[in-house]
Amino acid sequence: MLRLIGFDGDDTLWHSEDYYRQANDSFAAIVGRYVDLADAEVHATMLATERRNLALFGYGAKGMTLSMVETAIVITDGCIAVADIHRLVELGKSVLQHPVELLPGIREAVAAVAAEYPVVLITKGDLFHQEKKVEQSGLAELFGRIEIVSEKNPATYRRVLAEFKLPPEQFVMVGNSLRSDIEPVLRLGGWGVHMPYHVTWSHELDHGLGADDAQRMLTVDAPAGIVAAVAELAAQAQG
Repeated sequence: MLRLIGFDGDDTLWHSEDYYRQANDSFAAIVGRYVDLADAEVHATMLATERRNLALFGYGAKGMTLSMVETAIVITDGCIAVADIHRLVELGKSVLQHPVELLPGIREAVAAVAAEYPVVLITKGDLFHQEKKVEQSGLAELFGRIEIVSEKNPATYRRVLAEFKLPPEQFVMVGNSLRSDIEPVLRLGGWGVHMPYHVTWSHELDHGLGADDAQRMLTVDAPAGIVAAVAELAAQAQG
C-alpha cells in the first residue's frame, strides 16, 4: 500500500539543466580565448573540479560559478583577465536569475497524484535558489511538505520517511535522476518513477542500478504518464 509520493524539482517539475548547459558553453567560449579547447579538455576539467568541490560548495549555480573561476585560472595558468573572471561571475548570476518554466503537463500530473496521495517535494541545491524556484513555480500549494536538501542519498530519504513515520515500501519517488531520485529510494525498499530529461548533468549519470532493480521502478517519457505509473506501482505494492 502506497501512502506518500515524492517529487523531485529540477528537470522534473521545471526546466533547469538547460540553463547550466548554456552557462558551460559560454564558459568554454571565454576560456577558449586563452587555450585550445580540445587540448585543455575544458568540460572534463570543469566536471572534475565541480565534483571535487561538492563537499565544500554543495550543488547549484553558486558552486558552479566558483568552480568555473577555479577551472579557468588553472587551465589558463593564471593568465585569465579580471574582466573575463567577472564575466564568469555574471554567468553564474544569470543561472540564478533564470525564469522558472514548468514542464508541460506537470502541474496537472502533480495535482492528479495529490488528489489520491499526500505528496512531498524533495529537491537538492542552494537553499535560496531552490526556495525562489519553488515560489515562482506556483506549485507549492500542491505539496504538503517541501524538503530542500544538500544531498539525496539513502540517509536523506530515510530521515524524511522517518518523520512521516512511513516504511520505504509505502513511498514512491518521481524524478529525472537515477542517481539521486531513484536509486537511493530503491535501495531502501521503496519505489521509483523515472522521467528522463532530455539532458542530464554528467555527475548524475553515474549510478549503480541494474536489471534486478527494474521491478521496483517504471519509466515514463512525459508528465502525462506519471499518474498511471503511480497506479501501477500501487497495485504492485498492494499485491
